[in-house]
Amino acid sequence: QVQLVESGGGLVQAGGSLRLSCATSGLTLTNAVIAWFRQFPGKDREFVAAIDRSGRTTTYDDSVKGRFTISRDNTRNTVTLYLEMSNLKPDDTAVYYCAVSKHPWITMTSQDYIYWGQGTQVTVSL
Repeated sequence: QVQLVESGGGLVQAGGSLRLSCATSGLTLTNAVIAWFRQFPGKDREFVAAIDRSGRTTTYDDSVKGRFTISRDNTRNTVTLYLEMSNLKPDDTAVYYCAVSKHPWITMTSQDYIYWGQGTQVTVSL
C-alpha cells in the first residue's frame, strides 16, 4: 500500500519561507512523476509543481514560478519529495498535497494522479 505523508506546513508571515516534505513508502516510486497540488477552501485541488523521475525536468504553475522549487531525493530506492517555498503571499494559504502520477510524463491535471497524501496546511499571514 502506497503511503504519502506530507510535513513542514505551518504559519508564516508574508515574505517568509517554508519547506514542505513528502515521505513515501509502500511502493518503489523512483520512476514515478510526483507533484504538489494545493487546495483553497471551497475549491478543487490546483496544480503547483511536478518533477519527473530523474529530477531534471520540472513544471510549475505560473503563480509560483520563481518562488517555489520542487525537488526529490531518490536515494536508497525510497523517494522524498520537497517543495521549497519562498516569498510567500497570503494567497498561498492552502492545504498542500503531494501526489503520484499514473503517467511517466508530467501533467497538471489532478485526475492523472492516483496516490495522494493527507495534506499539510500552509497559512501565510500579513
